[in-house]
Amino acid sequence: MTRFSKEDCLSDLRRRILSTELAPGLDLDEGTIAARYGLSRTPVREVLQRLQGEGYLELTQNRGAKVASMGIAAMRTFFQTAPMIYANIARLAAENRTEAQLDALKEIQREFAAATGGRDAGRAVLANHAFHALIGEMAHNPYLTAALSRLLIDHTRLSQTFYRPASEAESDLVAKACAQHDAMIAAIEKRESALAIDLTLQHWDLSRDRMERYVRPDPLPVDVISLKERRDAI
Repeated sequence: MTRFSKEDCLSDLRRRILSTELAPGLDLDEGTIAARYGLSRTPVREVLQRLQGEGYLELTQNRGAKVASMGIAAMRTFFQTAPMIYANIARLAAENRTEAQLDALKEIQREFAAATGGRDAGRAVLANHAFHALIGEMAHNPYLTAALSRLLIDHTRLSQTFYRPASEAESDLVAKACAQHDAMIAAIEKRESALAIDLTLQHWDLSRDRMERYVRPDPLPVDVISLKERRDAI
């Protein structure tokens, strides 16, 4: 059996939650996790506690661990809060970024472009997560960075649908998102904070509709005429 380090287990559980392989609200069994990663219960508990602190999991005394849910209240707060956090992060990133961080961001963007160009949704989602997380680090603001880290967990899970386009028009949106990343990098590199904010909000608007559809599914098909004819049949 392959044995994983505690850090490997932590990283893989993050990936599985972000990709929704472990669905929101899913109960996790400590023993099953220990067996999967070849770890004893003590390091597994430490991993779960760390994931709780980061916002990936919810831990309760009697029910154990479950993947952070995405209920109506949480999603309402998400859509209200996201543009404010992203805008402020973008401004600070343009003002405070380092050359090393900028080089790293360009490398992540190359990965993102390759993933979206190859229609590899899983890879694109994780590259997009890394892209925005690094912009958060560029801001050098621990309060905003902590908020962004939690926000990105739900944003990444919601964006699964955005990176799986079902039409040519939706594919065009993905290509536009990639181009917006390039424009955001250029604005940050030139320290143009106002432009970075504007581009970031455009980028948010681009995917917002698709994310809202993820949590607000299309209504079930209803044969209105048939129902009208049967209204007295009950």
